[in-house]
Amino acid sequence: MALAPAVSPLARFTIDGRSIVITGATGALGSAAARALNALGARLTLVGGNADKLDALAAELDGPGPVETVRRRPDTPDDAEAIISAAVKTYGDVHGLLVASGTNHVAPITEMKVEDFDAVQSANIRGSWLMCQAVGRHMLGRDGGGSVVLVSSTRGRLGHPAGYSAYCPSKAAVDLLGRSLAAEWGGAGVRVNVLAPTVFRSELTAWMYEEDEKATATREAMLARIPLGRLAEPEDFAGALIYLLSDASSFVTGQVLYLDGGYTAC
Repeated sequence: MALAPAVSPLARFTIDGRSIVITGATGALGSAAARALNALGARLTLVGGNADKLDALAAELDGPGPVETVRRRPDTPDDAEAIISAAVKTYGDVHGLLVASGTNHVAPITEMKVEDFDAVQSANIRGSWLMCQAVGRHMLGRDGGGSVVLVSSTRGRLGHPAGYSAYCPSKAAVDLLGRSLAAEWGGAGVRVNVLAPTVFRSELTAWMYEEDEKATATREAMLARIPLGRLAEPEDFAGALIYLLSDASSFVTGQVLYLDGGYTAC
């Protein structure tokens, strides 16, 4: 009897043809994700509040997968529903969601305004919850399941002395949102996982990569806690994201994956 042709294990990592929504697409992590997934043939819906930046990112992408843009932020239930509806209208389905939108406001708790605290919670946890609600209504109503990836931080596990009393709790909530929905949706084949990076290069952190005295001191203090001995680049997260959005992680759900060079191991 002839043996069936061997299938490469790499075939399980394919995302070619999959419809994937990215919120916060013009940010450092979102744009790196868009470049990687586009190169692998995913059908992307890029979501953000700045039309010019969205158009520039879409024009930059030259991979085989098509690209749609939606100028919205997931601020309300209507926004979240419209984002998912746009992807379904364009591609007929949504197989994956990356929620890469969020914000931070740094201040001592004794000086932080309540509205600034609320803004962080709204962007980080409420926005994630709204996008999960909208995509869940779609994915739970179809055969084939799906994959949702939320973005947290090492600060969802660790405190910070420099005024992170809004940010850290919001990211801890994202971690538990991912675990809760993994339990709630597992029977339908919808997986939910969380990526939790430490400092990576972005508009907000670019100063830490410079060579002036303040940046050097801050960077060296961070590197003392990172066994791999460097700060991260947005591209460092592409491999983990591809894994979580593909069938290679078909038995992985409810996990918080720390992309931190070993920071949380110390």
